Parts: sequence; structure tokens; C-alpha cells
Amino acid sequence: MSNAPRRILRLSGTDTHSFLQGLVTNDVGGVKTGLVYAAMLTPQGKYMADFFLKADGDDILLDADAAQADMLAQRLGMYKLRADVTITPTDLHLHRGTGDMPEDALPDPRHAALGWRAYRDAPQEDDTTDWDALHVANIIPQSGVELTPDTFILEMGFERIHGVDFRKGCYVGQEVTARMKHKTELRKGLAKVRVEGEAATGTPIVAADKPAGTLLTRAGDQALAYLRYDRASGEMTAEDATVKRID
Repeated sequence: MSNAPRRILRLSGTDTHSFLQGLVTNDVGGVKTGLVYAAMLTPQGKYMADFFLKADGDDILLDADAAQADMLAQRLGMYKLRADVTITPTDLHLHRGTGDMPEDALPDPRHAALGWRAYRDAPQEDDTTDWDALHVANIIPQSGVELTPDTFILEMGFERIHGVDFRKGCYVGQEVTARMKHKTELRKGLAKVRVEGEAATGTPIVAADKPAGTLLTRAGDQALAYLRYDRASGEMTAEDATVKRID
């Protein structure tokens, strides 16, 4: 899934920055200095889509999972009302890498290990990076795998990966997210596990005959898992595999 196709949308118009600021989880002002990683939530505070924002003159480019791009454009259009904002597709292509950063690239804001991102007219060729291994090693959730419509972004580590700003003011789903941050202790969330044996993504994890979570992205003998913390302290199973939390 780490090499899942992306689509780049362009948002233009005099209200673009203020429009996005009232909708997304992070401070859009950050595009002045680099990429901004953010999400859109439902009014109930659940995940809808995640994406990167990049300044392009007065416009903003929105880099989204291709499977979410049409839905995201439609939802943004619903919120637009009379705002001076135009949302259009582009023919730009995402380029990624972990080596020296090209002049037209910006660092991935989630984690230094994820390297850089650039947006170009031609498709990227010969990307042999094992992105799944990097995502697992650094506990980075991915669209459509860890990040699904039934998840809360704080359980997916969004504060740690710089995807949410608690000082920016209101956005859709902000009240629920702030309450989870300040008034509750997370009982479930994303963690890294060691896996011995065969088990596919989506396999339920069981501890002492009780549901303990779900196995997600796997890279070799390590994987990400969504776990109930109170049941994840010892040895668990996922089908025929043995699972143990390591981070």
C-alpha cells in the first residue's frame, strides 16, 4: 500500500487558505515553510481522508490517495458554499525518495525517515524503496490500511506524526479530537508488533481467547497492529501466527 497511486488537486481562489483552515486538522499556515500533513474528519471526529498540502504561488496543491481523491474533492465542494475557492485536478505526479533532497522537493513532515516529496510533470521511475518497511519501523499509518473510516486520528498517532494542531482553532471534528486529547486516556491505538508465522493484513488478534486488535501493514517479521492496550501485554495470536507488542 505504500506505493498506492496518488492524485494531486489544485485549490485556488482568494478564500483558499481560510477555507481549508476551517476544515482540516492542521494549521494551513505551515505551507509557508514546508509541506503540511493533515486530515479531514467527520463531525463525529472520525477519519475521512489524509493528505499533504503544499503552497504553489497563491494556490495550494493537495496530495491525496487516489482512492480518496474524488470523494475528497466532492466533500470540499460541499463545504465551499460561496467561498472563492476552485478545486481542479492536475496532471502532476508525486516523486518520493530517502536520499539527498532535490531542489524542488520538501521533507515529509511525518518523520525524517520518510525522506522527501516532490511534484513533477512526469511520472517517477525506478523507486525501489521499501516504503512498507519504513512505515512499520516508524509506526506511520497509511490511508486505507491503518487509516479507515472507523478510526480516530489520535489513536493512529497523528500528534506524534505532526498531523494535528491543538492551537489552530476550530475545524470539523475538532471538539471530539480535543476531548480525546485532554479528557481521556487512549485505551486503543497503533503499535508495532513482532509476528512469527503467516497472517494476512486484517487478521484479528486474540489474547487469552479475547479480541485484542487487528494485524495491519506487515514488513518481514514486524507489523503494525491496532491494539487494545489492556490486552496487549503478553503473547497474542493472529490465525496461526504468534504476535507480541514491541513498541
